[in-house]
Amino acid sequence: MILSQEELLSNAQAITATAPSTNTIDFGPTGKVLGGSINLIRDIGPGEVVPIRVQVVEAFNNLTSITFDLQTDDNSAFSSPKVVQSATVALAQLTNGARVAAFDYIPVGTNERYMRINYTVTGTAPTTGKVTAGIVLDHQEAPL
Repeated sequence: MILSQEELLSNAQAITATAPSTNTIDFGPTGKVLGGSINLIRDIGPGEVVPIRVQVVEAFNNLTSITFDLQTDDNSAFSSPKVVQSATVALAQLTNGARVAAFDYIPVGTNERYMRINYTVTGTAPTTGKVTAGIVLDHQEAPL
């Protein structure tokens, strides 16, 4: 798995309460076709798939579950975020090295400028637990 600092949403981010990813990804403005008057429409996902990875890099304790929401918005403050993908994972599955399986690729229809992950903690606040998440070159899995 190859990660780029530019596409990291969380880099061993400690999740001790509900919070957004440390970083956001700015896909940039869409602009206009030369001589055109209408902004281009962004739609990440059709054509070549864009792999994303969400992985536990330190096991969690205490909590009941975490909901991982991949959000997009047209502004960097995320004042009106749109959830484009979501997964709720129970504590038993939040072990070191565990991958959030629901997040393989950025879904078709991801069409706003900014992207982040919001982590919603359910249950008692954890004192341990970290996540690394971001766009990857490709998914690498160890052979069974």
